[in-house]
Amino acid sequence: METVLAIVCGCLVAGGIYLLLSQNLVRMLFGLIMLSNAVNLAIFVAGGLTHTQPALIAAGDSVPGASMANALPQALVLTAIVIGFALLVFMFVLFYRSYEVLGTTDTRRMPEDGPARAYPSQNTTTRQEMGP
Repeated sequence: METVLAIVCGCLVAGGIYLLLSQNLVRMLFGLIMLSNAVNLAIFVAGGLTHTQPALIAAGDSVPGASMANALPQALVLTAIVIGFALLVFMFVLFYRSYEVLGTTDTRRMPEDGPARAYPSQNTTTRQEMGP
């Protein structure tokens, strides 16, 4: 089962990189989501997929009686999910703002000079107006 999940993780990474290299901001966002999920799956698989008991100690015992599941990979995945979601929200706002200002999600159609080239009428101050 771990081999299958490792192959799925590799496919998610390949698909995420393919989408990140595309020329569309929406596809880049989906690529970022796929890479985040691939990292979460890789951390989960690296922790091992064993069918053991949860990390609970019975009442009256001071040490666990049997082998227990490792809680560290689960905590790391939970942290990675929160960080990935924060990064996703930031990138979504950044992409939305660039679409709002530039009017396109295609990076090939975005002007090289940014909004100044897209909206030439907004350049209000020139060297002649500033004086000597």
